[in-house]
Amino acid sequence: MENNYFVHPSAIVDDGAVIGNGTKVWHFTHIMSGAVLGDNCNIGQNVVISSEVRLGKNVKVQNNVSIYTGVTCEDDVFLGPSAVFTNVNNPRSAVVRRNQYLKTNVGKGATIGANATIVCGHNIGEYAFIGAGAVVTKDVPPYALLVGNPAHQLGWMSEYGHRLKFDANGIAVCPESKQEYSLAGNKVKRIK
Repeated sequence: MENNYFVHPSAIVDDGAVIGNGTKVWHFTHIMSGAVLGDNCNIGQNVVISSEVRLGKNVKVQNNVSIYTGVTCEDDVFLGPSAVFTNVNNPRSAVVRRNQYLKTNVGKGATIGANATIVCGHNIGEYAFIGAGAVVTKDVPPYALLVGNPAHQLGWMSEYGHRLKFDANGIAVCPESKQEYSLAGNKVKRIK
């Protein structure tokens, strides 16, 4: 059976890893056994994807990203250069905590900026936008824009990655897509 994906000769893909059709794995990347990558993903150079990581379709992983066991990224997630996920809250070199890995889910369409750190056990809502260098230490609502260390919410983002400005009625329009959004009870929803 012929592979329908590309793996650069310098990359290592362990037996037991699953790679979807159209996915590209670039220089010096390591995909470990038990990792599952969906169709049409793009995995940059010097990336580590540990066992039991799940990436949906069309996930873009930029250079130098570390994705450790316990992380799931839904479809259309963007992980910026040198972003990192943790999987243990209290690591010690001399204490084995492999059975204590905490789960992190990154929702559909979310963006994690360059050099951001996602502390384990916290979920990122769909279409959330985590700014460069942010350190996420709590759950992130869908469409939320977070920046800083520790990360704090600065506003809301559209599915096209534009800052939303809500009027007095709690309605905002994305300047690019013209999609409309509503804000009620500190929750944003796209108006279909």
